[in-house]
Amino acid sequence: MKVLVIGSGGREHTIAWRLAQSNRVSEVICVPGNGGTAHESKCKNINPKDNPALQNLSLNEAAVNVALSEKVDFAVIGPEDPLAEGIADSLWNAGIPTVGPKAKGAALEASKDLSKIFMKKYGVACADSETFTDKSSALEYIRQKGAPIVIKADGLAAGKGVVVAKTLEEAENAVEELTANLGEAGKKLVIEEYLQGVEISVLAAVSVTEESAAKGTACIKAFLPARDHKRLLDGAQGPNTGGMGAVCPLSDVTPETMAAFEKNILQPTLKGLVAEKMDYRGFIFFGLMITKDGPKALEYNVRLGDPETQAVLPMMDFDFSELCEAITNGTLNKFEMKWKSGFQVAPVAVSGGYPLKYAKGKVITLSNSVIDAAGAKVFIAGAIEDRRAKTPTLITSGGRVLACSAHGDSFDEAWKKAYEALGGVNFEGMFFRKDIGLPGAAESN
Repeated sequence: MKVLVIGSGGREHTIAWRLAQSNRVSEVICVPGNGGTAHESKCKNINPKDNPALQNLSLNEAAVNVALSEKVDFAVIGPEDPLAEGIADSLWNAGIPTVGPKAKGAALEASKDLSKIFMKKYGVACADSETFTDKSSALEYIRQKGAPIVIKADGLAAGKGVVVAKTLEEAENAVEELTANLGEAGKKLVIEEYLQGVEISVLAAVSVTEESAAKGTACIKAFLPARDHKRLLDGAQGPNTGGMGAVCPLSDVTPETMAAFEKNILQPTLKGLVAEKMDYRGFIFFGLMITKDGPKALEYNVRLGDPETQAVLPMMDFDFSELCEAITNGTLNKFEMKWKSGFQVAPVAVSGGYPLKYAKGKVITLSNSVIDAAGAKVFIAGAIEDRRAKTPTLITSGGRVLACSAHGDSFDEAWKKAYEALGGVNFEGMFFRKDIGLPGAAESN
């Protein structure tokens, strides 16, 4: 079978790699893909910008065009923006089974206000919050509540729409900056109580339609818990980023915590998806804070997390393509997910200056002998092929450039392998954290 993967980041490279490992999959078409998928086994990039027949089309239109011309069996959508714009609706309307919620379900990430309304309506354990469209009312509320407090832009903001303010001054500045700099996304603000605890991520597969709801077969199945490390610097210091590395599973997350998550967050979410008659066949990401009162939901993402995907998908001991088909055809309730023992560690290498201003076009050198000796896999994120070079050359094109993901029977073994592999990666300005997964590396202080 042939599969279409939409996206160009590290998450999409990991999805394409995992699909290509299946004996059932003959080819993975990546739109647009990146410098990693360009050389991944069984994978082929199609960039609409380089194709005269596609370059004047929207991504939705180009995706449908490629899916039909390549005769793919199903599609997997990586990023949130095309989902919010209805790419799954377009593909399903063209007869292409698609892993990714239709636009109504995708709004759970596209609007933080809507997601909070949904959580409160269906009893999902979450932080208390209020929503404001008037800046002066928001500032007055913040002064009443005091700091620390969390300020969120309502709309999609590429990871730049959340500020955890330690002081009133920081909170007031956040209101000014988010409303001034984020356009439509910042016209509405969600102001949320600050939760003390440790943050984790739980990704899950979802298969909900009106038909499966009527049959009682609608379901959500959670993956192993993982942890992203958002802060730029060791010891959870510095500015927030899109993610400096991930680990999976988590030794500090107990079965009791996961049972509470299932009861108070996962199942109420399923109840809400069914009650709202959403066509949600895809993945969902639960950002959670483990508090003294148990896990509470911070946010929904309507796709797999990045860089969590680079740590979670390698732990799968089942055929990922079969899981995708079970999601689309309504048999997820019968699908058995098995997981490898041990741990996966995936530190991220970023461009110098990230998450602020950084240079692009830096040549990346990969020592395959070092990476292979460590037993690691490099997942490319912000890097493309330099077509001007006489020989294929990988150059940086984004802030988060790549992740080195390694497995070990113990956490220590996986950690050592991942960082040994990073020793085989080099580009000008390369930076990475040296404490991914270590105690205190992701504390919320």
